[in-house]
Amino acid sequence: MANVILQNVVKRFSRTEVVHGVNLEIYDREFIVLVGPSGCGKSTILRMIAGLEKITEGTILIEDRVINDVAPKDRGIAMVFQNYALYPHMDVFNNMSFALKISNKPKPEIERRVKEVAEILELSEYLERKPYELSGGQRQRVAMGRAMVRKPDIFLFDEPLSNLDAKLRTQMRTEMKLLHQKVKATIIYVTHDQVEAMTLADRIVVMRDGYIEQIGTPIDLFEKPANTFVAGFIGSPPMNLLPARIISEDSKLMIDFEGKLQLSIPERKDAKIKEGMDIVMGIRTEDFTIDNGNNGFPPDWKVNGTVEVVEPLGGETNMHMNINGVKFTAKSEGRKTIEVGSKLTLALNLNHLHIFDAASTQSVY
Repeated sequence: MANVILQNVVKRFSRTEVVHGVNLEIYDREFIVLVGPSGCGKSTILRMIAGLEKITEGTILIEDRVINDVAPKDRGIAMVFQNYALYPHMDVFNNMSFALKISNKPKPEIERRVKEVAEILELSEYLERKPYELSGGQRQRVAMGRAMVRKPDIFLFDEPLSNLDAKLRTQMRTEMKLLHQKVKATIIYVTHDQVEAMTLADRIVVMRDGYIEQIGTPIDLFEKPANTFVAGFIGSPPMNLLPARIISEDSKLMIDFEGKLQLSIPERKDAKIKEGMDIVMGIRTEDFTIDNGNNGFPPDWKVNGTVEVVEPLGGETNMHMNINGVKFTAKSEGRKTIEVGSKLTLALNLNHLHIFDAASTQSVY
């Protein structure tokens, strides 16, 4: 078992509190990702788990053992940083085996462990090369291998792919998933990239300003964001979030955009909305489709708009729309040619509508 539990963990630097009473349970063999903008406290939490930062208040447990005052080397943890931090004068074999050598492991065991890990990471043919002879992705794999040979219970990754180009990051994400399936260890991973978080995580912890905003699976956060911050942070392009007000028309609640546009609100039993309420309406770009008459949506779920900006991405196209003076971003299939200035009828899938209270920013629908 290698579960990690944070109980009311606080971190202060002098008088500045940067982590505010965080409670989090990370399950054995889980791949959990801490995600959020710079300065939200995610790396600080990782460093406190590693023992590189002292906890100001609270408790951290690994396998029900309090580790607040346990030395980093005795926590059963290996950490991979954004900077590869490889020894430039050593070849791959010696970089990967260094920690085992200073722990006085027998030479045959060192060779066996390094070769096993090198095979998993597809580094077997590079064991005699120096770091300068490797690509960025290969160097990152060496850094991962250096951690893996120690056979830790928990891996900590602090933005390990940030230094790689976009194509290599995509490749390394796949390799990280395969790594987790092979080593079956608990992985705690920090990133500011929500796409990285969505593709890697079993669960995601969304953070802001030292607080946890929401914890859930990638699909849970995408489909049921707890507030406007999570709604805008998770998903690419971001969810459309627009200020509006709830009005009543013919005894039916509607969303009103300052009289320019009104949208129906499908009935939902758990809705906490009422007439006169100031809200933020949310709808994802995927929930707009160019109306072809065959989507089965009722007439009041369809709107007419003008294309102002087109972003062709190959497999899809983002369209910045002006709908009666209200600006939305919609998504179209990539092979469809869209011209700026085109007049389009869009169907909105209002079954996936989100409504947030304007004052609290919390979801109310």
